[in-house]
Amino acid sequence: MNKPAATFWSGKRVLLTGHTGFKGSWAAVWLSGLGARVTGLALAPDHQPALFDAAGIDALVDSRLVDLRDGAAVHDLVSPSSFDLVLHMAAQPLVRASINDPVGAFATNIMGTAHLLQALRGRDGLQAVLVVTSDKVYLNHEQGRAFAEADPLGGKDPYSASKAAAEIVTRSFAQSYFDRVGTPVATARAGNVIGGGDLSHDRLVPDLVRAARAQEPALLRHPEATRPWQHVLDCVAGYLVYMERLANDPSAPRALNFGPRPGGPEVTVGELATRVTQALGACPWRHEPDPTSLEAGSLGIDAGLAKDTLGFESRLDAPTAVDWTVDWYRAEANGADALALMRDQISSYEDL
Repeated sequence: MNKPAATFWSGKRVLLTGHTGFKGSWAAVWLSGLGARVTGLALAPDHQPALFDAAGIDALVDSRLVDLRDGAAVHDLVSPSSFDLVLHMAAQPLVRASINDPVGAFATNIMGTAHLLQALRGRDGLQAVLVVTSDKVYLNHEQGRAFAEADPLGGKDPYSASKAAAEIVTRSFAQSYFDRVGTPVATARAGNVIGGGDLSHDRLVPDLVRAARAQEPALLRHPEATRPWQHVLDCVAGYLVYMERLANDPSAPRALNFGPRPGGPEVTVGELATRVTQALGACPWRHEPDPTSLEAGSLGIDAGLAKDTLGFESRLDAPTAVDWTVDWYRAEANGADALALMRDQISSYEDL
């Protein structure tokens, strides 16, 4: 099963956290197109322009601006509502931001997850909950091998540690409360995601796009670093297919990796940046080392279990993911409607 099924999602009541973010906006558009009734829970976008605003996501979902760090506010949103499925994507997602504000990262990624799961306890009709964490949850000794789901969790920077802790929090809630009533609660660990519409700060592709539009060279801290690059549609498709399985099969794994196809070539930050700058006709990037950085030099993720258990694997390799991403930014810069571009790429992905 390589794509979400409209027959499953049509009419489903879905709580989607993080719907104002980059991945969350894509998930909101796809879910609404599948016929789901989506309630969004998130903070307002933390940068402008934002894909959420450009694509008019608030017109597609019941958008609620709520801070996950406020347990009472989360409870007040969830308690009077009924949901079939919950996709928890809201997070503080940046390594360097977490280093500058570790307590804020812990509050959002750990306590925010705990607040949501606490509010969901005892909800009738809940079929599955999927908590999105990160490929950075693993204890990384940078030995160059891809991490599998059974590898130990760790994290030397606050972001990675907060996501590893969110895994433990999720597992504890599942085993203490949700398993007893037959509600599967699982985690999804995804690779580095690229795609059209991401204009977040301190992320590779948005930084490259901004530099290209300003006709300036982008600055790379670690061009030699490797990452498991994945297009946003491959990532979101994996989440949705996983949730379908969780809702229908009590034996489904409770943690899965999502990333590039197993056995594919590693792509460095520099190689990806070169592909993007060449496709945009931009200035070559420039290396500006950061000797204080805690970011991992080598990071790979083994998505073989998702293929074996779900029949799911990424459809877009790194060059194709770059092409789709650049095509989106180019068309948007030429005046195309952001929502129409998203729907067109979702349709093209479903037709692959």
